[in-house]
Amino acid sequence: QVQPVESGGGLVQPGGSLSLSCAASGFTFSNYAMSWYRLAPGKERELVADITSAGGNPNYADSVKGRFTIYRDNTKNTLYLQMNSLEPEDTAVYLCYARRSGSCMGYWGQGTQVTVSS
Repeated sequence: QVQPVESGGGLVQPGGSLSLSCAASGFTFSNYAMSWYRLAPGKERELVADITSAGGNPNYADSVKGRFTIYRDNTKNTLYLQMNSLEPEDTAVYLCYARRSGSCMGYWGQGTQVTVSS
């Protein structure tokens, strides 16, 4: 079982916050760069944020910069996404992706639904 597992999605009002987690098992988590993607109906898959295997060089889409924070805890084999000031446009299925450093090899999680609505 090599699939990352996301959790923490749900329904939140505009301006609210959510924290997503991605738990990894079946591979050496610390050897993988990690990313959060999101997919909304009728839209292309979008890279939200990513981070190196050691937890450095966080990178964010312009649409979430200043509102979202990506971080990881390699002692817990877990990736996180803290989302603040959520907007309806953030509504999507959020997926984590584990990419082996220096390689295109990777694993996708199943996704967790985030809905931002009043």
